Amino acid sequence: MSIERNVRAVKDFFAAMGRGDKEDLLSLTAEDIEWIIPGENWPLAGTHRGHAGLTELLRKAAVSVETTFPAPPEFVAQGDRVMVVGFATGTIKSTKRTFEDHWVFAITVRDGKLTKIREYIDTQALARASDEDAKL
Repeated sequence: MSIERNVRAVKDFFAAMGRGDKEDLLSLTAEDIEWIIPGENWPLAGTHRGHAGLTELLRKAAVSVETTFPAPPEFVAQGDRVMVVGFATGTIKSTKRTFEDHWVFAITVRDGKLTKIREYIDTQALARASDEDAKL
């Protein structure tokens, strides 16, 4: 698959995430998708596998986090890898604490489907915002 098609698949995935379109997200990902979100002490951290794992991650995100993306991300591609560079702000719903997150997603695309997502995020900012016991 061409680099342009890989970037298009990733852009379509991000657009579906923005719309909250679970069906499109599942159609754009391989059955054995692996999504790795590093960190501890915040709701979305962990390794999420397969469509069931993706569905559970989306459910957790909907009830745990409100996120906005003030500017469109940048897409950089080589071969079957697409890097997405962006910035997000948000609130952890349970604590009402806000965070800012500069992030990179490293995404592998094969045969038009996203097969692996690895997030590189500000895990400390998200853990601090998620900490129920932290002093304000």
